[in-house]
Amino acid sequence: MTGNAFGSRSTLKTSSGDYTIFRLQKLAEAGMKGIDTLPFSMRVLLEACLRNVDGFIVNEEHVAEVAAWNAAKPKEVEIPFMPGRVVLQDFTGVPAVVDLAALREAMVRMGGDPKKINPLVQCDLVIDHSVQVDQFATAGALQGNIDIEFERNIERYQFLKWGQKAFQNFRVVPPSIGIVHQVNLEYLATVCLTKNGVAYPDSLVGTDSHTTMINGLGVVGWGVGGIEAEAVMLGQPIYMLLPEVVGFKLTGELPEGATATDLVLTVTQQLRKHGVVGKFVEFYGPGLTGMSLADRATIANMAPEYGATIGFFPVDAETLRYLERTGRSKDTVDLVERYYKEQGMFRTDASPEPRFSSKLELDLSTIQPSMAGPKRPQDRVLLKDMKTAWHKELTTAFAKPAPTAPVKLAGENASITDGAVVIAAITSCTNTSNPSVMVAAGLVARNAVAKGLKSKPWVKTSLAPGSRVVTDYLDKAGLSEPLNALGFNTVGYGCTTCIGNSGPLPEAVSHAITEGNLVAAAVLSGNRNFEGRVQPQVKANYLASPPLVVAYAIAGTTDIDLATESLGTGKDGKPVYLKDIWPSQKEISDTIANSLSASMFTDEYGKAAEGPPEWQAIKGSTGDLYQWDPKSSYIQQPPFFVEMPVVPGPIHGIKGARCLVSVGDSVTTDHISPAGNIKKDSPAGLFLRESGIAPEDFNSYGARRGNDRVMTRGTFANIRLKNLLVPGSEGNVTKYLPTGENMSIYDASLKYKATHTPLVVLAGKEYGTGSSRDWAAKGTYLLGIRCVIAESFERIHRSNLVGMGVLPLQYREGESR
Repeated sequence: MTGNAFGSRSTLKTSSGDYTIFRLQKLAEAGMKGIDTLPFSMRVLLEACLRNVDGFIVNEEHVAEVAAWNAAKPKEVEIPFMPGRVVLQDFTGVPAVVDLAALREAMVRMGGDPKKINPLVQCDLVIDHSVQVDQFATAGALQGNIDIEFERNIERYQFLKWGQKAFQNFRVVPPSIGIVHQVNLEYLATVCLTKNGVAYPDSLVGTDSHTTMINGLGVVGWGVGGIEAEAVMLGQPIYMLLPEVVGFKLTGELPEGATATDLVLTVTQQLRKHGVVGKFVEFYGPGLTGMSLADRATIANMAPEYGATIGFFPVDAETLRYLERTGRSKDTVDLVERYYKEQGMFRTDASPEPRFSSKLELDLSTIQPSMAGPKRPQDRVLLKDMKTAWHKELTTAFAKPAPTAPVKLAGENASITDGAVVIAAITSCTNTSNPSVMVAAGLVARNAVAKGLKSKPWVKTSLAPGSRVVTDYLDKAGLSEPLNALGFNTVGYGCTTCIGNSGPLPEAVSHAITEGNLVAAAVLSGNRNFEGRVQPQVKANYLASPPLVVAYAIAGTTDIDLATESLGTGKDGKPVYLKDIWPSQKEISDTIANSLSASMFTDEYGKAAEGPPEWQAIKGSTGDLYQWDPKSSYIQQPPFFVEMPVVPGPIHGIKGARCLVSVGDSVTTDHISPAGNIKKDSPAGLFLRESGIAPEDFNSYGARRGNDRVMTRGTFANIRLKNLLVPGSEGNVTKYLPTGENMSIYDASLKYKATHTPLVVLAGKEYGTGSSRDWAAKGTYLLGIRCVIAESFERIHRSNLVGMGVLPLQYREGESR
């Protein structure tokens, strides 16, 4: 950032002092036309290229290529993008830090200085993925789950404490503070970064696919695998092709009764149909003017679900208001306003309409209450059609021509059948970052309790806010008490049910599901509902707004038309319908105005670095090198760098390969490398038991990503994986082709490895969708797989495979195995 490409280096005066900036206007003066009609998201990429011109990694030709972006058909040219920061969560962040620690070891073996292995950009790791819903629906659930979390994860947390001390530019946000993307939105992001006196747009990559949420704040950011994130941490760029940018015009306003969740499910369905994989989506139009930033963030969050790299909202007056509302300093807000206006990157109603590769349009007034499921987030169902849709899914997706006879719950005066809602979870940064839907949920609970309604006894209820501020404003509004009365006690400040950390079902419910082979349901305010993700025993998963989650907890079943059927009988003996307890938009807005303040954000985040007492009590080791413990079941030195030569060896061809796994369409990274529970008889479970660890102490695959021995055995271990080599099977099983024997995928890989046989995976469309999970590529590599042949790949997983030296090959159009 010391150059002066195109004479762009200039000075910006602000209330906090003078900053160097690199003016985009200078490019127009140099003859580059159309800068003022570039999509706002492309202007961020343009500025990053301009500022980082060094004649080595970034040169003036890269700047010219971005400036000359052709909306109709972007030139197939690769540009280096240098993000300003990296964010990590602990499931993906721990293995990244393990890799950095292992790189330091390799540096020492080669005679180098381990301190040279150090992040060069700011990295923030938020611990949010480890808390599980072991306890629920009690006043002590929060502390109980915290205690269990620290007991399970003490080794990992000690390691992160070491990393925080050992590495520069590396911060850890302790457990029980919030969810990474909500913490990023409310606290970490500044919208305008400064470094060495230079001001420039905030931008980032993160080791979680929902990093895209930050685009709601006008900050360009997306999810990458841990491998790419490590490269960025060490000063390398992200290399990317110039993207197409799809313009999504929004008009009108949301009608009474519709929520931001209903909107994002509609947007997801539309964009999936349009086809935006690998593209930027940028929202524009008069509908933005009245749209809250929280609503924008909800839409931006689900970019992975609609397939886009980002869903971007430009910086505008609402961005400034949000920064003020969340307690950012006056100097920060002033810098953002001055910088973005000076650079022509500040959206107003008078801004010229940008050039887009294609366009969609949505009138917000047409949005209707919706849900999505039972297996994919793009499968939207209107609330009024939910009962009909459920019966159709039962017969088609779940192959049950008629519901199972009710199964009595042991110890309860109740029975359940197919469609029983056994999990109702207000969870995920997608929605808990949005006060409008959280307050709506509280008001629905208050009104329901006032009428004498209760949650059904078979429903596992939980509330997991994405930040402690949520609890503050719910408390102040008097809404925590009615939520608690319905069983929605706070269970933790982390991802919980949204990522599969829903914990075990009550024994009676679990037994009834098994006994009746029931298709049980979960209703959650999350962003993903892939099969087997939320809870192993729950086959049908529906995404819904927080107030609808409360309603379904009361109803206890998906086999209900909430528009015409009652939720139950009130204490006055009369039926109570959803419309009777649903709050008006004015009531929601007034409650927010009277209960949410900027001081809540400054108070909570002002003490975030301290963490809870349990975190403060942890003593991490010190020193430049980590002291590996060979007995640790959580943290082990990975094999990737142990015999790494100074000069790479030659690349060998793939000859005589065998197929280890053959799968169909939409196989997710969770199928490849699950994050959830470890089965005691699985290869990973057997390994842990042989290591003296009891099944109740297994924790999850996600928590053990610092141990390659566990993760290699857990690759392709999802209980819902369907390997076509063994028709009719589910789970970690394959056919060992030389003998025709069926065995675990891990055991087969060992047999192939003994004969030096390279392996391949065959797949259908959308291979590797879902979370940006680098262990889905690392585990693939460690099984001996050298090539994956698919009809199409998800962007992040394809990149991760390349990073691990696994060749991703795509069938020609119209061809497959």
